[in-house]
Amino acid sequence: MGNKKGRRRRFGAVRKYRSGRWTASYLGPDGERIRAEETFETKKDAEVWLSQVEADLSRGDWRAPDAGAVNFRVYAGKWVEERELAVRTDDLYKHLLRLHILPTFGALDLDEITAPRVREWRAERLRTTKAKTTVAKAYRLLKGVMETAVDDDLISRNPCRIKGAGTESAAERRIATVAQVDALAEAIGIRWRLMVYLGAYGPMRPEELAGLRRRDVDVDNLVLRVRVAEPERTNGKRAPGETKSDAGVRAVVLPAFLHKEVKQHVAWFAEKGPDGLVFVGEKGAPFRRTSFGRKWRRARAAAGLPDGFRFYDLRHTGHTLSTRSGATLKDTMVRAGQSSEKAALIYQHSDEERQREVAVGLDDLVRAERAKHHNDDPAHHDVHHNEEAAES
Repeated sequence: MGNKKGRRRRFGAVRKYRSGRWTASYLGPDGERIRAEETFETKKDAEVWLSQVEADLSRGDWRAPDAGAVNFRVYAGKWVEERELAVRTDDLYKHLLRLHILPTFGALDLDEITAPRVREWRAERLRTTKAKTTVAKAYRLLKGVMETAVDDDLISRNPCRIKGAGTESAAERRIATVAQVDALAEAIGIRWRLMVYLGAYGPMRPEELAGLRRRDVDVDNLVLRVRVAEPERTNGKRAPGETKSDAGVRAVVLPAFLHKEVKQHVAWFAEKGPDGLVFVGEKGAPFRRTSFGRKWRRARAAAGLPDGFRFYDLRHTGHTLSTRSGATLKDTMVRAGQSSEKAALIYQHSDEERQREVAVGLDDLVRAERAKHHNDDPAHHDVHHNEEAAES
C-alpha cells in the first residue's frame, strides 16, 4: 500500500507557517501562482478553501482575486462613454454620478462596494434628498454599472439587491382644462402663446418645438412636420438629433381654431428663410430653457395651476381631449410621436387623413369647452371673440 503522507495534492498546495497557521496556493489559468489572501487555523480549512476554488474553476465561476480591484470612478466613467446615449440621458447620468454616487463610491474599487454599503448609501440619500425619484434614478444607474461589472467578471455578484429601490412612484398626471390652457397662453405673452397651444394640442415635446423650422409649417393646411429634436444640454448648447421616439418624422395636423395663432406667429416672430427657427427669444437667439422657465412659472401662477405643473404636462391635456373626441389609442400614439414594435403589430395604421379627423374632433371639443366656460363666466366673453370673428 502506498505512503499517503508523501503524496502530492492533485490541485494546489498547502503549507504550514512557523506560527502554526496554514496557507494555500494554486496555479491560475494564466499559469501564475495565486495565494490565499487569508491564513487558516488548520490544514483541513486550507484544503477546503482549495476545493472551493477547484469547484469554481470547473464550473467556470472562477475569477482572479484582484479582478475587482478596479476604481469605480474610472469604471463608471467608461461605462457612460461606451453607451450610445441621448444627450439628455448622458447629461443625466453624469449629473447623478457627480452629485449622488461618486461622493460615496468614487474612491472605492468595484469589489469594495458591498450590499451593506449600498443600503447605507441609499438610506442616506433618502434622508438628505428631497426628490425621491432622483434617488431611484441614481440607484438604477449604480445597479446598471455594477451589473456590467458582473458581466465583465470583475465581481461575482451585484451588490444592489434592494427590492423596489429603483422604482419611481408614478405621480398622478396633471391635466389642464381648456380654460387653463387659454389662461397660460394669455399670461405667457404673445411671443410664446403658440408654444403653449402646440404643447397642448400638438401635442409636441419642448425639444421638438425648439427644432421646428419655417419649412416644417404648412400654414394653409395647418400641418406641422416634426423632423428633429433639439434638446438643450446642461451647458446651454443645443444638441440637434432625431426625435425621442422611433416614429421619426411625423405629421401633426392642428385643430382649425389654431389657424390664426399659427399664421400670426410665423409672420411676426419666426426667423426668415425656410430653415428659420419658428421659436426664438426676444433678442433673436434660440430660446433658453432657463429664460423660458421663468416666463412659464409666472404664467403658471397666473393661470392658477400648481407649482408642479410642467410644460410637458400639457401633452396630457391633448391626449385626454383627443381620446374624448374619438381618437383611438393608436391615433393618439401617432399624434404624440410614440411608437414601438409591439404597438405597430397590435394597432392599425393611423395615416394623415385619420389625423385630420382627430384634429376636427379636437377642434369641436375645444370650441365647445371655450363656449361653456365663457357662458359660465361672462367676464371672459371677449377673450376669443375677436379671434373667432377674424376666422369667420
